[in-house]
Amino acid sequence: MSELRPLKVAFIHPDLGIGGAERLVVDAALGLQERGHSVDIYTSHHDPNHCFEETKDGTLRVHHVISPFPRSLRSKFHILFAHARQLHLMTRLLSPFAPEYDVYFVDQLSTCIPLLQHVGNTRVVFYCHFPDKLLANGAFVEGENREQISLLKRIYRFPMDWLEETTTRQADVIIANSKFTARVTKSYFKSITQSLRVVYPGINVLAYESTVDHNDPDNVAIFSVKPTLVSLNRFERKKNAALAVRAFASLKSKLALKAFRLVLAGGYDPRLDDNLLTLDSLLHLTKSLSLTYNVITPPSSQKPIKIPPGNMTPNDPDVLFLLNFTTSQRTALLSSPSTVALLYTPANEHFGIGPVEAMVCGVPVLACNSGGPTESVLDGPPEERTGWLRPPDTEVWAEALVEIVSMSLSERQALSDRAKARARDLFSMDAMASGIEDALVEAVRMGDVPHMMWNMWMMIFGFVIAYILGPLVLPSQKR
Repeated sequence: MSELRPLKVAFIHPDLGIGGAERLVVDAALGLQERGHSVDIYTSHHDPNHCFEETKDGTLRVHHVISPFPRSLRSKFHILFAHARQLHLMTRLLSPFAPEYDVYFVDQLSTCIPLLQHVGNTRVVFYCHFPDKLLANGAFVEGENREQISLLKRIYRFPMDWLEETTTRQADVIIANSKFTARVTKSYFKSITQSLRVVYPGINVLAYESTVDHNDPDNVAIFSVKPTLVSLNRFERKKNAALAVRAFASLKSKLALKAFRLVLAGGYDPRLDDNLLTLDSLLHLTKSLSLTYNVITPPSSQKPIKIPPGNMTPNDPDVLFLLNFTTSQRTALLSSPSTVALLYTPANEHFGIGPVEAMVCGVPVLACNSGGPTESVLDGPPEERTGWLRPPDTEVWAEALVEIVSMSLSERQALSDRAKARARDLFSMDAMASGIEDALVEAVRMGDVPHMMWNMWMMIFGFVIAYILGPLVLPSQKR
């Protein structure tokens, strides 16, 4: 970077809540700031009671542009309103009074890319977590035939999918979060001719090495000397946390374990039906397996969440549901000597930061043998292992847990050392920031954006198709 002055970079992210994509945006912004660049984050939603600390304590500059559009209409048209909210955000960024930036970093939604280029005359780097086109009909499973959908839904999705592919390929540089995502994106977006860079999400290693305040009420609320299995995921059906509950119950029965617990921690947004229904189904599953449970939020939370009624066990439950955990709680869980393993349950996850977070703390990982975890976790040979990769089957996972629980202290220490080294070498925040910085520099060095007004008018025509004609002929479908 010595040849180039520090860059002014604007990040554009739709919903700055708590999740893997949001963690990546925050850490990427922090990494670039540490490298001397100026960073601003623009978003259509930022709730100080449901976000990462760095976005509200002044560490990062966040511009919350409140949108007049809702997230959905009666839980329908999610993707339509997501596009509309991003286009509204553009009215702020492309106004005559908006700051000028050297380059834009866009992720999740690509709708704004041609506007930033041809109206804002600025280069754009797009970070692809995974194509929405492949998630619209449920979880994507590589190699399996896609679910057949109705003609009406195909009509509904056509302008959305066209818009996503057309705007994504306009990006000056495209980054993917894993080789898996890069391969799948190129396979399904045939018109993309450029090679996708792979920049793995990184983590702030120092944040996981910070001293845990055991007197912090948030940490006191989750402390236990019981051997603990941890699952860190948003409360969404596709994350398949039910696998962790079933495998835990099976493990307890196999080894007759009484002093053992499972902590299911993750982002929970009561505005989202998926979150509500997922938590409710997990509570019912836990009860059906004769496991005791409790549901808590951090005591420091300033926004109380309505907890589903039930026969909860406040003291030493088998399963602890922790909604919207704090950074301190995450570090406390993963660095606790009582934590035995991290259970990472999503199949075909595009990358998955959870296994990396566990490895940097030296915690063994049990994850599905598909998607991103196959790139982050090493499952053999034994002398190189950092975790276990298994198909999402309850008994197979239970058997793997038996193996993990049965490790000797020396085996556990050797695995811990290997996991920490791998996480530092490949998935540090510095490695991620360096990769993103290289992409931003490449985009800036392309020079001025060529004027292509014909393409611009074609894009506007596409927006009209997507936003006006779509709702008139489409059934009301969830994203």
